[in-house]
Amino acid sequence: MTIKLGSTKTNLMRRYDMASLKSVTRWDETVDVLICGYGCAGASAAIEAYDVEPDARILVIEKAPEQFAGGNCRVSGQSLLISKNKEALKDYQRKMSEANPVTEEFLDEWADKMVNLEPWIQKIAQDAGAEFLRGTGFTERDAVLEFPEFGARDAVAYTSTILPIPSGVWLALKSNVEKRNIPVWFDAPLVDLIQDPDTLEVFGAWVTHDGTRKAVRAERAVIMAVGGYESDKQMQRDYYGLSNVTPLGTPYNQGDGIRILQKAGAEMWHLRNQGQSGGIWPGVHLPHQETAYLRNFMLPAFSWFDIDNTGRRFYNEANELQLTHYKEKKHGRWVDVPLNEAYPVYMIFDETTRQAGKLVLEVMTWSAVVTAEPWSEDNSAEVDSGFIKRADDFASLAQQIGVDPSVFEQEVEHYNASCAAGQDEVHGRSADTLLPVANGPFYALPITPAIVCTGGGAKRDMEGHVFDHQANVIPRLFEVGELGSFISDLYQNGSYLTEAMITGRGAARSALALEPATLLEAAE
Repeated sequence: MTIKLGSTKTNLMRRYDMASLKSVTRWDETVDVLICGYGCAGASAAIEAYDVEPDARILVIEKAPEQFAGGNCRVSGQSLLISKNKEALKDYQRKMSEANPVTEEFLDEWADKMVNLEPWIQKIAQDAGAEFLRGTGFTERDAVLEFPEFGARDAVAYTSTILPIPSGVWLALKSNVEKRNIPVWFDAPLVDLIQDPDTLEVFGAWVTHDGTRKAVRAERAVIMAVGGYESDKQMQRDYYGLSNVTPLGTPYNQGDGIRILQKAGAEMWHLRNQGQSGGIWPGVHLPHQETAYLRNFMLPAFSWFDIDNTGRRFYNEANELQLTHYKEKKHGRWVDVPLNEAYPVYMIFDETTRQAGKLVLEVMTWSAVVTAEPWSEDNSAEVDSGFIKRADDFASLAQQIGVDPSVFEQEVEHYNASCAAGQDEVHGRSADTLLPVANGPFYALPITPAIVCTGGGAKRDMEGHVFDHQANVIPRLFEVGELGSFISDLYQNGSYLTEAMITGRGAARSALALEPATLLEAAE
């Protein structure tokens, strides 16, 4: 296809308000494939593009500064789902997606790629000089089986990762990109796509780099791997109805991809799943931080419980909910635990739990791994700072956190009685986690609803082709990873990173299979 660039006069008038070819006076950079985003999906796309065509001109752009690159991949649990049974995996995912189905064709292609992914992961680890591990890396579990009743045991052979913990998967991918000398621009956000307004064909993108707005021509394709919208609080309110949430991952996932793809004419999907697929987790958000820690779900002490804004317990808070991404069964369906509705939430605990270890987890989340601010081993510094409230009696503690003392004291009495009886009749907490909150002084830690990621974005296929509102492919535009994930309802541990790898690689191959677009310069 031959497309003519607009005149200089038109460009000067329209350069900053329209991302058509008329907005381009000159191309500041020309590549074969422009990859936007440097997390798991973007890195996988870059590696595959180089390996398919070593002479291809590849450019990766990343919104974050270099020290903050890596996206959610860098701070996730690093879990990779390994399956050996295509049909069982399809059936499992079909059942998890029942409330918002994806096509059989999509499931078939995804499952086929999944059961053939393991050798590539192992090679990535080997080439980085890292260890591929069968297991999660920070527990003794061989596999995380989130929904056994749907067939998890047959679908999931095991959970794997790449050491070290944390960030091993990201570090291996990063090492492989660097070994191939693939250029990466940091502090370089994607501003807009450059398109034909009639056909929607994509010819490049506007990018801010070194403080300058640059037109980057992508002769074959643009691959968008810029993540979700979990760090944009207004989008969380408008698209998901979550009013008090904080991200656990990168603060740079601010919905840029959603806005750009909407403007590009893409059909959206999975913006609001039946459940927030990655779950709404109990976070710990220090006031000066952009992101949250994750409350330590491996804490050895159980003399604690959570209360809602009325001072009452409101869910089964201690039963390894991390194994279902903080889903609980209500009315026969798996739904998010109601941390957002219950907000403000407090973790109530006693001196035994305070001394048992850090209340925050250190093997994942942006706050723990990237900014890595210290948290005291016995939580005493956080008590001394006033972030964790302390009192010698429950009435005084209730007053500090703004709940009715009589309601709160009654709830403590009910909880401790359940511990004595060895049975939690109201919420079903396991007997071995029922330890009384009785060893004063007593404490209250503010808990914030925390988001792993969002999966909404443009509707796409497994190769990353993006569809418009008439189900036509938008030419030369691809979308991969978290942005536009096919996960439509429930989520199985290890599926997001593997999907990012599969879609990144598929988009790279499909992009390089395209013939370059030809542009003709117009006369002045």
